[in-house]
Amino acid sequence: MNELLSRKDMHPYQRFSAKFILDHEEAALLLDCGLGKTVITLTAIQALIWRGKVKKVLVICPIRVALVWENEVRKWEHLTSLRVSRATGTAKERNDALNQKADIYVINRENVPWLVKSRRFIYDMVVVDELSSFKNCNAKRFRALMHVRPWIRRIVGLTGTPSPNGLLDLFAEYKVLDQGTRLGQYLSAYRTKYFVPNQTGGGVVYNYRLRPGADQKIYEAIADMTISMKCQDYLQMPDLIRSVYPVFLDEEEWGVYEEMRDNLEVFAEDGMITAQNAAVLTGKLTQIANGAIYTDDGQTEHIHSRKLGALEDIIEAACGKPLLVAYWFQHDLLRIRELLDGMNITYAFLDNDKNINLWNQRQLEVGLIHPAAAGHGLNLQDGGDMLVWYGMIWSLELYQQTVARIWRQGQKSRTVVIQHIIAADTIDEKIMQVLIQKDATQRALIEAVKAEVSLQANH
Repeated sequence: MNELLSRKDMHPYQRFSAKFILDHEEAALLLDCGLGKTVITLTAIQALIWRGKVKKVLVICPIRVALVWENEVRKWEHLTSLRVSRATGTAKERNDALNQKADIYVINRENVPWLVKSRRFIYDMVVVDELSSFKNCNAKRFRALMHVRPWIRRIVGLTGTPSPNGLLDLFAEYKVLDQGTRLGQYLSAYRTKYFVPNQTGGGVVYNYRLRPGADQKIYEAIADMTISMKCQDYLQMPDLIRSVYPVFLDEEEWGVYEEMRDNLEVFAEDGMITAQNAAVLTGKLTQIANGAIYTDDGQTEHIHSRKLGALEDIIEAACGKPLLVAYWFQHDLLRIRELLDGMNITYAFLDNDKNINLWNQRQLEVGLIHPAAAGHGLNLQDGGDMLVWYGMIWSLELYQQTVARIWRQGQKSRTVVIQHIIAADTIDEKIMQVLIQKDATQRALIEAVKAEVSLQANH
């Protein structure tokens, strides 16, 4: 076991983190993308199996990450004895995989309720890869895992984005890990203790803000079971440059935006467009900022081509250098495709292994990605070092994870450039501000529980 934790082919911080898992039955590792959280956890699991502390391990992760756990075992000599069974696919395929003799069973998070309901829970250790996906107390996956939590002897939570929407997210994430020991049993009590209502209306609280000093108290409460690390502290990371490419709506286009914003409705050639509430309105305004919008009957109304023109300029300025382009709405994708076809650009959707390989072999000029599908688990750093956000998204987690597809260990370029095409004076600018604020909150959390690893002592 000591041999595992003193391996020279692992970074000192990786050995430190693996030992942390061994020493804590409940552990949260807030590790940046690219720091090797999978090999860290697998090394700890191997040591626990050798000690006789663990027999069967369940890994819960995003569907696209499931294969990563299998592949990682093959990449490291000290892990090759571990038997991994991937329980994804149809119900029959999942059952067959779970019936195999293995040390580690990997299941995607959507199937946690199915697993808990359909089978006897026999796992003495659980790893939650992307802990932030358990931030909702009312989600089926959360309730299912809490149902069997008393029978789990050891549990590890892994994420690089622990609080994408602020510190309120931490309650559910840590309750999964410690059953409410540190932050309490009930969300309402947690809110009352650490937060006060911020925006209210008609007796409804829309959001909360922290009480003075409450953030430090939260950090202190979870510090004993948490370590955090940033890539910049332990790896030679390329410089990250973020830039804004502004576009400007003309008077007519701006009139459509204002009418939607002020009246929650607008008349269009292809039908009426209405927003029933503020949440729907933000989506509609984001679509208008991008250049098109869905009508109430599902048609697409074209508003402008400002961002398409900006994207064309960026592609031409790249002079054949590969670009990742992140989109959110399907009508944006359709218009981007028309643009690329007209420019005779070689492109593909990075939604399967074949196209991902083409990208990483630099055979594509443009790789198209959707943050919800490509946010976790994809290694795209070999294919390029530039990412263009065609439209903005509210999710800090998906935003950071998408950026981390190319800004990660193994990136050969000295600089990674992230360009944001922003419609001036629109909701795009507000989303950027919110992402910055969320990032500041998350960075404060990570700094508060950052692991101090003495690299020199481990060389």
